[in-house]
Amino acid sequence: MEKGYLILETGDMFEGEWIGSERETSGEVVFNTSMTGYQEMMTDPSYAGQILAFCYPMIGNYGINQYDNEAFQPALSGVVMGELCEKPSHFQAAENFSDQLDKAGIPGLTGIDTRALVKKIRELGTVKGVLSKNKAADQKLLAEMPPGVEEVSTKNILTFKNNGPHVVLMDYGYKKSILHALLKENCSVTIVPYHMTLEQLKTLKPDGVLFSNGPGDPMKLKERLPEIKKISEYYPSLGICLGHQLLALAHGAQTKKLSFGHRGGNHPVKEAETGKVFITSQNHGYTVIEESIPSSLFEVTFRNVNDKTVEGLQHMVHHITTVQFHPEAHPGPSDTAYIFKSFIEKINPKAAGEISYAVK
Repeated sequence: MEKGYLILETGDMFEGEWIGSERETSGEVVFNTSMTGYQEMMTDPSYAGQILAFCYPMIGNYGINQYDNEAFQPALSGVVMGELCEKPSHFQAAENFSDQLDKAGIPGLTGIDTRALVKKIRELGTVKGVLSKNKAADQKLLAEMPPGVEEVSTKNILTFKNNGPHVVLMDYGYKKSILHALLKENCSVTIVPYHMTLEQLKTLKPDGVLFSNGPGDPMKLKERLPEIKKISEYYPSLGICLGHQLLALAHGAQTKKLSFGHRGGNHPVKEAETGKVFITSQNHGYTVIEESIPSSLFEVTFRNVNDKTVEGLQHMVHHITTVQFHPEAHPGPSDTAYIFKSFIEKINPKAAGEISYAVK
């Protein structure tokens, strides 16, 4: 294997062995602490434009299967890891980890001291970096703007028929597991581009709307906030991850960037009403500022046990529920899977596309 380098914008450099695509790349360097699920992480559209460092020491030991991709095409910029296993052992393994990197055109490094890298990110906050075969970072690569929601959202309307209520899934970079969670609850699901308007949604006659996860700063979609507000006041709405942030912003709250984000499968959140703690899967770099949330409109339903950040909201007038974590959690804990059931219970099929849920 050729040598390769992860060069941070701070000048810090980590040497490893090059794997995957030959192209050099740049992106925000982030880390995930999950012990399993590298295939799902690689294909999660929320990582668009990021270089993902796996904290677990060995990656690839159970291979890549044909079932667990969260999107048709990985959107991340690159991956780094401590050790790569090229001889996976699992009955469903169809290819190894580096095969998927090659097919997706994604470069990576193995043999990296990921503990030192994570310590550096925790010390400095999330930084941009370059994956290169040269020891000098290409400044043009560092200056490139990362892809956003526009690149990962569907371009076409996709429909999945079922016998239950009809849910529109606003696609900001949705995970396949969210779709499967809705289908498991017998919902019909229509996946639509992120820029759909209320008037366009009315023609689809949904019973409820789910605002999905996705990559990047929610304020990059600030021009969409007035329409998001109208949609969420008209239809029962559930926001997950980026969808949670967008709904909060649309109703008057503010967001900020976390120092190094929440990315992993063991994040504890506390339910405000019961005091019960749930273990959740998370993948985000921004949070809703609690002091900015209109107290006359929303109550905080969940808080992060570790840093007390807002993890969930409930509107006091409209049927709007949001969670910062991933209740579908594939892979990961299923503690909060009931969030989908609770959302569906609020949907009134008789009101599909005809009755506004807004209080006049």
